[in-house]
Amino acid sequence: MAIAFKQETFRDDFSYRNSPENIRRFPFPFDRDEYMYSVNMEPHVKGQKNTVFESLIDVDEHYVAEMHDRALVLKEDPLRYQALPHMMTAQWDTLELLMEEQAAGYPEHFTLIRNGEQWRWINRPLGIDDSFTFGDASTLPYEPFEYITRQAQGDFCIVDQRDANLWMDAGMVTTQADWSLDFDIGMNFMEWHGPVPLAHQKGIFERALKFLLNLQQGKPTRRFNWTMTINPRLDTSPENYPKWGPDRTTVTPENVGEKVHLRVELQSLWRLPRSNAILFVIRCYLMNMNELVTVPKWARRFPRVLKTLPPELIDYKGLTRYRQTTIDWLSKYDDGVPTSPGIFPD
Repeated sequence: MAIAFKQETFRDDFSYRNSPENIRRFPFPFDRDEYMYSVNMEPHVKGQKNTVFESLIDVDEHYVAEMHDRALVLKEDPLRYQALPHMMTAQWDTLELLMEEQAAGYPEHFTLIRNGEQWRWINRPLGIDDSFTFGDASTLPYEPFEYITRQAQGDFCIVDQRDANLWMDAGMVTTQADWSLDFDIGMNFMEWHGPVPLAHQKGIFERALKFLLNLQQGKPTRRFNWTMTINPRLDTSPENYPKWGPDRTTVTPENVGEKVHLRVELQSLWRLPRSNAILFVIRCYLMNMNELVTVPKWARRFPRVLKTLPPELIDYKGLTRYRQTTIDWLSKYDDGVPTSPGIFPD
């Protein structure tokens, strides 16, 4: 069934909104009324229809608008895409994976035709119809990793495995929650996770690294991460902090519903076949509080989660200025009724 793509913005007038159908498929990340860091990995397998798990690479109504916003970010700052020279094989691995998954999940919008090394890629939503030679970067308008990630929602990092560690050696990062590819490129797993509070003391990253070093091809895994954002802005990078940082001071009891957004990352990790690198997909979803409270279970649970956050997490996630205002606004939707287990609406 064809997706109705929306014309909307993630900057300036912030016209981004979720349709009622898209609200129901939002990946609400809390399966209980409290939150604490954990490895929380599970197999990345296809799930029930009309959820973000229906296809392994999700495409939704915001696809065209997000790709337009990515192009704007790259025009302003080309360093949001970087790939070290030794990652070319992993680039082709990633192109193949994303083309295969998009064509398999959404055949009405994407088509991949292969005749040996001669490939044809048709992307109907973006009006792209390109033929190229797989393995020959000169036959594409961009490097293969940049080419395909200009056509896929979410951020993408390729981490190389060597010396019993993982190294951030390539990335397309335009929708990040306050971290910088330009700063992290070339770092290892522990270095780029250095700023995260509490998790190091609990040994979470040591366990996560051990798990990922043993990730097998054909068995991708996934986890949730989350934060909050003021206004539906995809690009909350350190480079652009002067544009979005002051937004945190603008929340009032009257505008919480419209301005305060839950920002969820569905993170999936894939072992790539030729390079043995790992593709890290960080798919960002945004939903404002007016939309969230249309699902009664989420309206009850989210303020309870916010109340239980440790001070270190409140500070790290940048919630200090508006957390209590948001809890107060949400409180009228929490009638005290117990919530059911799991993340899905009742």
